[in-house]
Amino acid sequence: MNILGIGSRIKHPELGLGVVTNVTSKHYWVTFIESGLETIDVDSTFEVIDAIDGEVDSVSFYEVERTLKNILQRWSDVSQVVPIADKWKGGKLVMEPGTPTQNKEVPIDVFFNKIIMVRDRLRVMEQKINSSNLDNSEKVELQQYITRCYGSLTTFNVLFKSTSDYFVGEKTK
Repeated sequence: MNILGIGSRIKHPELGLGVVTNVTSKHYWVTFIESGLETIDVDSTFEVIDAIDGEVDSVSFYEVERTLKNILQRWSDVSQVVPIADKWKGGKLVMEPGTPTQNKEVPIDVFFNKIIMVRDRLRVMEQKINSSNLDNSEKVELQQYITRCYGSLTTFNVLFKSTSDYFVGEKTK
């Protein structure tokens, strides 16, 4: 059995996708997308996605981060981690109906993550439109709809930690 080198990418049946960040004679230290750093036995059951051979003593954090970003981009529609503004951490969204019924409470970070998912899916849709066989006038028309969607979501900009993550709609002249 060949030992995988640092930087090898694997898919574990329970832990999901990960990158080997350290190797011993009996264990792999693997940074998994979902669960973080875990130690697994060398003879564990997993699928090798990309094997790197050879003895490597160390790997830089940059190399691990770059590899994880590549895995995320390849295997999911999430483009980046977007932090919520500090003042909202641990908060909750309370929806109070106009009629006397029970309020609905949602952890604000759950609500925020759903907004980020909408944004990421709009970005994927933009990419698909741009790479489609539609003629340019159809592409422009669809892009305008997406821009209006971004504009409708600007209300939620208050939740973002960084202004560079804000939704931006159509600019008025």
